Order: sequence, then structure tokens, then C-alpha cells
Amino acid sequence: MQIETLVNLTEGTLANTPQIVAIESATVYPSKVEQGDLFFGETQESIDRALENGAYAVVYDDDTIVKTDEEIAWIRVDNVREAALRLLRYVATQKEARFFIAGKHELAFVKMLASDKRNIAILPTDWHKAFETILHSAVPLFIGEDATLLRTVSPDAERLKEEAKGYIIADTLFRTTFKALGFVYQERELTPIHFPYLMRALAFMEKESIPYSMDRLRYTKHFVPVFIDGNLNTMRMGQSDKVAVFVDNIEDIRDASEYIRHASVWVKSIILTPPKTKIPDIERTLWYESEEEIRTILKQSHYNYAFIYNADKSVLQSFKESYTLF
Repeated sequence: MQIETLVNLTEGTLANTPQIVAIESATVYPSKVEQGDLFFGETQESIDRALENGAYAVVYDDDTIVKTDEEIAWIRVDNVREAALRLLRYVATQKEARFFIAGKHELAFVKMLASDKRNIAILPTDWHKAFETILHSAVPLFIGEDATLLRTVSPDAERLKEEAKGYIIADTLFRTTFKALGFVYQERELTPIHFPYLMRALAFMEKESIPYSMDRLRYTKHFVPVFIDGNLNTMRMGQSDKVAVFVDNIEDIRDASEYIRHASVWVKSIILTPPKTKIPDIERTLWYESEEEIRTILKQSHYNYAFIYNADKSVLQSFKESYTLF
């Protein structure tokens, strides 16, 4: 790509008169720079490393950056991230790639169930990693959850809305029997509060002809139930009436609490959160400041279900893989 074209695409200003007239490729990681590449630099250290590796052009937004090589092209922009995404917009148009926006739950099911990902790339939330994926991938489809990034790269990015045909036949908070696309799935490791997300993921994969396998269906990383006894030893489902549910988002806690209110009036539930965490419509939570505090609360409290926000199941010290469902 010609330097003049690059300046226009990034909406930048050429800060010098370089001998370099074109670049071969681009990257946001100095370790990946090869001779002739463009580098999007955010620090002096990373730019210096990129130059050592052979960068022919640098996009930067910090006026304190020292230009140690006047032969290469120095392109000043208002914001490195935005400039990089503008370049991606051009690249995506050239590739005729399509982009889709998914929620974190829908994306989790696409990752989990897709059995062949050769025609689709799942974008990370980190823009640096997303940049590399889009720039260097030859797949026609991209899906991610960062709507701002995706719509900057592709204003026509579609949000997953359509749901596959299906309905719940029977459920508890931790097992669901359902029908989807003409098939019945018995007592799967799926919380019913995630059923709509699963249906949107299935509709997307069906429409885009992405091979998938329902044999892969499990709880997502966003909602991980572990069945335990009073000493926090893990048990098989049905052997204990205590469940520690590790949740990384407030929405699932609210939805699960609502489910319990309507479907399981006998259940006593507690919610553990870091200090000062507020959950709409939830009056009382138990605050913890350490893993040990989590264990103490779980041992000393009376409950059937304990929802633990922003912690990992590894806090259960006696975690035994042979007894877990995962």
C-alpha cells in the first residue's frame, strides 16, 4: 500500500518527508513486525522495537514520541486505535467480509458448538487482537461482541436477533429438556435462562451454514454451577441440595433470582459479591474481599443456591474433577 493512500485511510498527517513510498503489511505488535511493515505504535518502547524489526512506517498519536529514523514514514493521527480501525474498514471492504454482533452468551454458544470454524473468525474483545485477526484472516465471516469496534469496521454489522424454532419442554435451573429445529434434547447442561441465547446462536449457524454439534452443549463460562456439600466438597448432581454458581455477569444473577421466585419457592438463595457491588432489584448481597471469605460464607450460611459474582470455581479448595459435571 502506498504511503499516500495510508495517510488518507487513517485520516493522519505525514510528519516528515520519508524515502519510503509503500508498506507491505501492518501490525499492532512490535514482535510481529517484518521488514517493510507498518506499525501502529502507542509507546516509545514499542515503536523502537518495531523499528529494530524493520518497520517502514509508524502511526502514532503522542507528540512526545522521538522519531529516531527519518527515512521511514511517520504518520501522526488523533487516536491510534481509531486509525487502525479505519484501515481495517478498508481491508474488510476489499475482502467483502461480513460482520456480526453477538452478546457474550450467544458468542459463547457459537464458540462451543461450532464444529468447523474454517469459514468464521470469532473476534476477541481486545482491539489489538481483533485487528490482527481481521487483517490476516481469509475467512468471510467475523463475529464478536464489541459493537463499537464492529460497526466502526463495518457499519452494516448485523446483531444476532433471529431465534431458531424451539421451546423448553421441562427444566430446573441447572438442567433443560428442550426441542430445537425438530430435535428433542433431554436434560442437557443448560440453564433455561440461557435458552434464548442458544436459539439465537443456532439460528445464526444454520443461516450461515456453519457446521455445529449439540453434543458439545455445556454450561457456558458465564454461569458455572458446582454441586457441593457443607464442607465444600464437590458432589454429583442430585447428591446434594447445595449449589455454588459462579457467575461473571449481573444479568444472569438477576435472571436466575427471578426464575427461582417463580419456579422454586422452596429454594433459599444467597448472593456473594465484591464490596459495594449493586445488583438492580436485589435488596441484599453478602460482600467478600478474599477467596477465604467466600469459603467461610459458603460454610457458615444457610442456602440451597449460592450465586458468586466475579470469582472462579477454584476457590473451592477441595475441587475434585472426578465428581464434577464439567
